[in-house]
This record gives sequence, C-alpha cells and structure tokens, in this order.
Amino acid sequence: MPLIRAFCIAGLLTAGAAPVFAATEGPAYGPELQGFEYPYPVKHFNFQSQGKSLQMGYMDVPANGQANGRSVVLMHGKNFCGATWEGSIKALSDAGYRVIAPDQIGFCTSSKPDHYQYSFQQLAINTHQLLEKLGIQKATLVGHSTGGMLATRYALLYPKQTEQLALVNPIGLEDWKALGVPYSSVDQWYERELKLSAEGVRKYELNTYYVGRWKPEYDRWVDMLAGLNKGPGHIQVAWNSALIYDMIFTQPVYYEFKDLQMPTLLLIGTSDNTAIGKDLAPPEVKAKLGNYAVLGKQVAKLIPHATLVEFPGLGHAPQMEEPAQFHKALLQGLNAL
Repeated sequence: MPLIRAFCIAGLLTAGAAPVFAATEGPAYGPELQGFEYPYPVKHFNFQSQGKSLQMGYMDVPANGQANGRSVVLMHGKNFCGATWEGSIKALSDAGYRVIAPDQIGFCTSSKPDHYQYSFQQLAINTHQLLEKLGIQKATLVGHSTGGMLATRYALLYPKQTEQLALVNPIGLEDWKALGVPYSSVDQWYERELKLSAEGVRKYELNTYYVGRWKPEYDRWVDMLAGLNKGPGHIQVAWNSALIYDMIFTQPVYYEFKDLQMPTLLLIGTSDNTAIGKDLAPPEVKAKLGNYAVLGKQVAKLIPHATLVEFPGLGHAPQMEEPAQFHKALLQGLNAL
C-alpha cells in the first residue's frame, strides 16, 4: 500500500470583490520572448533534436548562502514559463539549493520549430541532456501543471537521476479522452490559439486558476503569454502550442503513477478545476472533470511513496496565489521525503 501523509494548509482567502482588469491588451514580444524581462540571467543550451538545431533557454541559479549540495529542476506549465517560477527560485536558492529553471522547446525563450514531434519523452530527453551538460547527475524535480506530466515522465525515464519528485497541481491526474472529452485536432487547436488575447487569458485564468480572485501581479504573466502570442512569431507560437495541446491530450501519464518509486510530494490547491478540453465536453462529463479536491487524494493512493499536501480554497497555482504558505510547505516536504 502507498504511504500517504496528508496535510491541510488552512486560513486561506475568501472570495472578494470582482477584479478590475486593465483596458489595454499589453505589449508584444519576440518569438523567443525577446523583450520580456526574466528574474535571473537566461542562458541557452544548443543541441540537435529530430534533425534540427534547437536552443533551450534556462536559468541556472546557485544557492544563496550555504549550499546544501542538492539541485532542483523546475518544470513549468503550458501557460507558464521558467520566469513564472520567480518566487520559488528565490525560496529554494535561499534554502541552499541550486535551481535550474528551463523553458521547454516550444515555449517562451526556447526554439519553436516548424515541424517537431512533441512527446513528454522527447522533452524529458532534452532536459536530461541539459542537466548532463551542467554536470548535474541527480536532482529533485518540481513540476507544475503540464510540467507535472513532464516531471512524471522524466522520473519514469530516469529514476536513478531523480532524487525526489514534487508535483504542483499537475494536470493529467485523469485521462480526459477516456472520460468522454471530445478529441480536438491539431488544426482545431491551432485556430483557437490564433485567437488568443490578453483579455481571454485573464478570463480563463480567473475562472480556472484563481477561483474568481485576481491579483494585480498576475497581469505580468498574462502580458507574457499574450505578448508572445501577438508578436512577430505568432504563427510559430500558435502552431507549436497546438502540437503541445495534442501531446497533453493524447499522452496520459495517469496509468503509470503506480510505477513511480521515488519519494513524491503532491502539492494540491483543492479548488482547482483545470481539465484540457473541458469546455468541449458534454455537460454531464464536464461536471465531473478537474475536481482536484478528489483527484489529489486518488492519485496519492496510486503513487507508492506519496505525501499529499492540500491547500484548501486555492486554485491551480498555489505557488503564485499564496507563495509564503506554499514555499514553507514545499521546503518542509522536500526535507521530510
């Protein structure tokens, strides 16, 4: 039977007044997010993959103060970038960790190839090559949202190189297609992504990520995503995004959680309701999807050495909603595993 130690983080926000959004659509950025400021210097890893010369942007932040000799790799979500880990990078660095925060191929400061066969295995291989170049033989992986699916795949491919695994509101805790969500083709995803706007991102994230509560600091991340999608590389960005959505929908990791053998920390905002394609599902299916208050507990039972930490009332990105509480729980959890 799996080992599960469940904790609840109480005293969270209640719903407040309706948010006020800025009227402007924000800036436009280059195809590799040129013009957007990252919290730490961005370096680039150049490598060959699928017959293409690609580059992966990443931040490599040393321990601030006394180093503990451990490395953490932060894996971002679909609508996020390495930069959105800003608070977590500081908290982990201050605690003595070396922190690597890459942008995966197809995202943010990294290449967006015209043709690329996306798979979680391929992204894991790319990341492993980066870590080898940096001389990191073993690391703790922290994956958020889609990054949770990637971190799971990486841990399954490279169990000896994975010291610990931490999953922050990962998607893929259920298999949407098996539950009745209709399939969308790459072309359909592409048409949707071409229409992406800052206002649309805000509304989606307000309702899906932040439980109806908006903070002014979230606007920077909306501008980041929308600015990338409206800039001169918007065709490449939208096409790669469509390919990535297809990867997420068609490559579940749900059935392999049982095979994870490393200590695993599940950090779950229980009010999250994220589910890919949920808006296209029939009402009776839609009502059952993305229930993280249930999904976190279910998946904790599937993972052999799982520790579940719940944040009641928080949504999809607890590290951004309540960073102090989240980072306290993360650091305590990593030290206890």
